[in-house]
Amino acid sequence: MSTTSAVGLRASRPAYALFVLPFVTLYALLLLWPLAKGIYTSFHDHDLLSNDSFWVGLGNYQELWGDEVFHQVVWNTLRFVLISTPVFVVLSLMLALALNRSGKLATFLRATFFCASVFSVTLITLVWKLALMPERGLIAQFFNAMGLTELPLLTSDNLALLTVALVTVWWIIGLPMIMFLSALQQIPSDIYEAAALDNTPRWRVFTHITLPSLKRAIILVALIEVIRQFQVFPQIMLMTNGGPNNTTRSVVQFIYEQAFMQLSLGYATAASQVLLAIMLIGVSTQLWLERDRGGQR
Repeated sequence: MSTTSAVGLRASRPAYALFVLPFVTLYALLLLWPLAKGIYTSFHDHDLLSNDSFWVGLGNYQELWGDEVFHQVVWNTLRFVLISTPVFVVLSLMLALALNRSGKLATFLRATFFCASVFSVTLITLVWKLALMPERGLIAQFFNAMGLTELPLLTSDNLALLTVALVTVWWIIGLPMIMFLSALQQIPSDIYEAAALDNTPRWRVFTHITLPSLKRAIILVALIEVIRQFQVFPQIMLMTNGGPNNTTRSVVQFIYEQAFMQLSLGYATAASQVLLAIMLIGVSTQLWLERDRGGQR
């Protein structure tokens, strides 16, 4: 590097610093400061009603460790993530493959699937609660018309969480589908043309061309859905309110109830820090597994 260019680079560094300063400031105010404040609050017994705060150290975390309700909501949330995330990845990929073509019908179906994710959670849960209403709901009437026994989809300990997961998939399947569509359209068409000239079977094209090309998109969709589903709250709150028998209560609902109903902000904040740690462990594990698989290949 010449002396002139080195001097020019040093002179331009203050300009770069001024350029990134607004982003760094907003990042610190909107992310780092709330995170640090949350960690600090989790070590206190903070009463929202009286606004009194007392240092308790690890007391909140020790109480969470022995709280059976918190154990149950963590298990419910993990089950919800394990149920919904694979369905999101597989089903959205299948929809993207089916609709990755030109034509008015494909365009209409893409818009239809994506539009559902634009609707508010209140509207979606209201529609599905009416459809799932016992005896008078659309699904109950369908079972009666077919001569089948009606299933207690929202009142059964075994079916309620699965039902909410399926409603969630129906609601926001459009976003991961669009992400896969975008990734599919980035694959060069020359590769498929060469495979067609070699009379390569469709399944082999899918497993040796399409899937490897979508590896990054699959990882991205899986990570996004893991993070989103760990934070599940409004549809559960509106459809089951955590019931029956706490089988659908999520960690975020537990945090909400502790903070705004029990007015125990310190305990709720400690629970949120545990949720953050679980999410980081889950995402890190998934990234490590994908990286390990890539290294073996």
